[in-house]
Amino acid sequence: MTALRVIGDIGGTYARFAVAERGKYSELQHLSVSKYATLKDALGEYLDALPHDMRPTRGALAVAGPVSGDEVKLTNLNWSFSIAALKADLSMSSLVVVNDFAATAMSVPYLPEADCYPIGRPQPKTSGPVGVIGPGTGLGISALVPDSGRWILLPGEGGHSTLPPATQAESLILEILRTHWRHVSAERALSGAGLVNLYQALCSIEGKRPDPLSPADVTDRAMRGSDPTCVKAFEVFCSMLGTVAGDLALTMGATGGIYIAGGILLRFEEAFASSPFRERFEDKGRFQDYLRRIPTNLILEESPALLGVANLPLEQ
Repeated sequence: MTALRVIGDIGGTYARFAVAERGKYSELQHLSVSKYATLKDALGEYLDALPHDMRPTRGALAVAGPVSGDEVKLTNLNWSFSIAALKADLSMSSLVVVNDFAATAMSVPYLPEADCYPIGRPQPKTSGPVGVIGPGTGLGISALVPDSGRWILLPGEGGHSTLPPATQAESLILEILRTHWRHVSAERALSGAGLVNLYQALCSIEGKRPDPLSPADVTDRAMRGSDPTCVKAFEVFCSMLGTVAGDLALTMGATGGIYIAGGILLRFEEAFASSPFRERFEDKGRFQDYLRRIPTNLILEESPALLGVANLPLEQ
């Protein structure tokens, strides 16, 4: 029992729970967060349904929001909780909570090669700091730094840094987004809702009324080529993501690679690979050659944060 831990990946749409032992997990369940008032309710229901001999007393959770103390508030979900109170309420002996993209970064050393889809020219395996970026309900950014045989997590909230336009066309899109928000973060364009924001901004530029589309609608029309504005929105999305990912690589000196996670791109790996992402990633003037040597990989694992917290040292 001491090797068992309950793990969770709590985002703005779904909570995924599992039981992990020695880095592997089972008993995976996906729960819609809209059905629960609190994290305690969702996690408690999952634990109560486990066989008694599989109920762990230790846990590690990844949450979509900053973790800087005992009180945690999710960014895109009306959930907040005290780590100490949740631990006590669920009769747990230990409970570690980390940012979801810190957990995703922690998964990188444990990802099978089959779960890493190269974007751009295949690169030799490299070493050094690793950057992770992922558009989903929000935009997550984190990093992992090697240090004497161990890994140091660098959680952050880079998805809320200012969106950087790289072309005149993107500057025009940014002007339109500024009519809705005083500060236009990268997440306003590089997320599910952001993809819709890009589509609507392009409709405004083209002088047409936007259809009431969901992120899935935009990607579906883009992949089928049935709506030129949706095609353009996906292209702009990938381009801007390449710019932000390149900025992350330069900032972190991420010679170990940049890994792209998040639910939006998992079903479109070939379209993403042929998008302007890699070209824009390398388009950094005098440091183009530096970036050419940094591999970029799309993570195909559906819940890399779960793999990360399954392997997270509970002493951290």
